[in-house]
Order: sequence, then structure tokens, then C-alpha cells
Amino acid sequence: MKNICITGCGNIARNHVRKLSGSVNFYFQSKYIENAENFNKNYGGSGVFHSFDEVLNDSNIDGVIICSPPEFHKDQIIKSLKAGKAVLVEKPMCISEEEISEIEEVFEKSEKPFLMVAENYYYKPSLKKIKELLPYIGNIKSLSIKKAFTQKSADWRNKYGSLLEGGIHFVSLLSDIVDDMPVEVKSVFPGYKEGECERSSILDLIYKNNVTAKLIYSWNTKSLPMGVFQTSYIYGDKGSITFESNGLYVYIKSEGHTNLYIPDPFDLTGNKGLAADFISTLNEKRKEHRKPYSDFYRAKRDLSIIFKAYKNAGLSPVQKS
Repeated sequence: MKNICITGCGNIARNHVRKLSGSVNFYFQSKYIENAENFNKNYGGSGVFHSFDEVLNDSNIDGVIICSPPEFHKDQIIKSLKAGKAVLVEKPMCISEEEISEIEEVFEKSEKPFLMVAENYYYKPSLKKIKELLPYIGNIKSLSIKKAFTQKSADWRNKYGSLLEGGIHFVSLLSDIVDDMPVEVKSVFPGYKEGECERSSILDLIYKNNVTAKLIYSWNTKSLPMGVFQTSYIYGDKGSITFESNGLYVYIKSEGHTNLYIPDPFDLTGNKGLAADFISTLNEKRKEHRKPYSDFYRAKRDLSIIFKAYKNAGLSPVQKS
């Protein structure tokens, strides 16, 4: 088995450990050494490192899983690629357009680049079913996606807007359905207060052939079921697809196909599929050499939409200190 070091030992790291347990040998590194030691003890790890540079200098480490706060991602990705390590980084991959460019420059110069972003929505069974059903509704005309609920921000999350930190999931979902980059991005951030990070966003995207999409994402909307049972839509010229925004069901209505589907309940989040793709790519069992589905270029596309939305509204995704 490959030797993988997780940097940043919090709740997100715990999720990766659970999904990858038995498939890799774990090592841990954290700003707080006691956290790394606790993870190593509780999850049967093979050792701890006192610094990220120490991880990269160890030839026995095949790859890293970056679970640190987003402001550290860019430097850790670049250092890891230069050290020849496989990289799985939590979303968002980075926090600015400039950082995307810096990562891309190093990524494209790497001899065997392995950079995967932990965007689990790409692997949701509901998204897979939606893509299978798209031909039945003909040419896509419009899409409407909504996720509005109340969520508190704590710790490092206080620094980031909800669109970057959470809405990125639904931008990725939308992008994978349309499979294109919008030619125009319009954005509104209701309730925004100067000096604070936004907590609600409305994006209107226009694609070629006059395909339109609306995304409503909010951390500041009361919802008794906490955002569950909200509905999203895809309209084509031959029918429509309705789906629960979290992936609980998919319903298609068209001339040739009308049905209700309940996706795999054991992987509604897509994390199981993400872990499988990481292991498969890590072990080079794929036909595409070291190319996971949730790769650098998809992350670049999705983040470009996010950053355009903020820029067009004159806002920053990161709170200025």
C-alpha cells in the first residue's frame, strides 16, 4: 500500500481517514502536534511529522492529503508537486485567480503531475443518474439550482464567503451538467454587509446557445429541514429533470422517459466514489495516466466562475484582516 500523509488533523481529515482506511498507510502532520499524535493513535497510523517540509523530504511518502485551511493550499500544493508527491487537496483548491495561475505553472511543468481536488459532488450517484438522463430531455435550455439554509461559520471559515466555501459544490454540480464555461456571469449578494463575508448569493449564468442557469446559495436562510427537500430543475426542449438538491431523488419527465429514481443511499455525498478515484489513480490502474476526474482543470473552471461572481459584484471571497 502507498504511504499517505494527511496534513491538518480536523473533522475533514477524519472523513478522509474513514473512507481510505485499509487502502493506504497513514501518517499525520498538523500545526498542533498533539492533534497529529491523537489521529495516529486513534486511527492506526504509521507515524507523525512535526512539519510539512519534513513530510516532503521523506522519500517514503507517496502523497499528501491537504486538509489545512484554504489560505495554505496554494503553497502546500506547489511544494508537494515540486517534491514529486501525489496531491489530494480539499476544496476550495485556492482562494484567488492569481493563485490558480501560480499552481498551473508548476502543475504543467511537473514530470508526473498528480493533483486531485476533493470535490465530492462530482461523484454523487444523483449526478451520475442526471447525466445518464440528459439525452431524454433534448437540448438543455435552462437550469435552476437552489440550496438555502442556516449555517454558522466557525474558526478559519469566518474568513471566507459562503459561495467560495460551500457554494463551490453547486457550481461544480452545475458545471458538470452543462459541461461548458459560461460566457457571462451575473451576481448579487443579498444582505451583504461591508467588512463581513457574504452569506447569500444569487448567480445568473449565460452559456452559448442561450442556455441559462440560476444558482441560489445561502447560509442565512431559515429552513426547518436544514436545506433538505429543496428542489432543483433542468429544462430541455423535450422534457425536464427535477432533483432534490442534495441528491435524494431524481425525477425525469419527457415524451420517451418518465420515472423516479432513488440513487445509491450508501454514498449520497459522493465521498465513497471520490476515495475510490483517488486510490485508483494513485495506484495507476486507470487508462488515463495519473488523471483523476476531479482534476486541476475542473477546479480551475469552477473557481473561475466563483471569482468572476465576486469580482463583478465588487466583493472579495476572503475577509480582509
